[in-house]
Amino acid sequence: MSDERPDLHRRCGSCARFVRVIETVDDTGEVKRSGECVIAVWPPPLYETSTCNQWVEKGKFSLTRPKETRAARPRGHVTHAPRAAAPLDLPLTLPEDLLAMDADEFRRVLRDVIREELGVSRTAIGSRWEGGELVLTPGREGTQEKRVPLEAFFHKIVMIRDKLRVLEQKINAHPKLSAEEKVAMQQYVTGCYGSLTTFNVLFADKADGFTGQKGDD
Repeated sequence: MSDERPDLHRRCGSCARFVRVIETVDDTGEVKRSGECVIAVWPPPLYETSTCNQWVEKGKFSLTRPKETRAARPRGHVTHAPRAAAPLDLPLTLPEDLLAMDADEFRRVLRDVIREELGVSRTAIGSRWEGGELVLTPGREGTQEKRVPLEAFFHKIVMIRDKLRVLEQKINAHPKLSAEEKVAMQQYVTGCYGSLTTFNVLFADKADGFTGQKGDD
């Protein structure tokens, strides 16, 4: 395990893919770290307490294949002449369109494929909300209010939406659930969408927002 804080284990703050980290200090003195994901599982800014199923511990991320070890041979074992080794991998033929891409275009296409597989996408906040703040004013006098940048709050809302979409896909594709069970679970997901339609006002494109049952505001 890495030398990061214990509470960040299996979170972005301890992931090998968490890069371009920036530390900020809010009005209460709390230090927050944000950065980017190398494979862009979630769009930036990405906070150290975020999670996903692509976590890799720092120091253990490698693109090389581990070396194979030979089993110990008993004494007296006769070694025969080695046979011609069979190729481990078949020849890989890439489409001409892929070969014609430069590095930046290839990274963009790869990010789009990963987002599509995970059910996530780039989502923009409405221009009128850029730079804004969410202010939580306590009802008890003498208690300090809480201010949250709207971009950070919007990012959390988008993460909830994307995870609900992934949950929908997993329910629909589950091989052991009956049609009735899938419908019942989908109703709970739809109810979550309905409870979150209040935040549709933050989306630049209304089609990116939440859609609940008819009658949900």
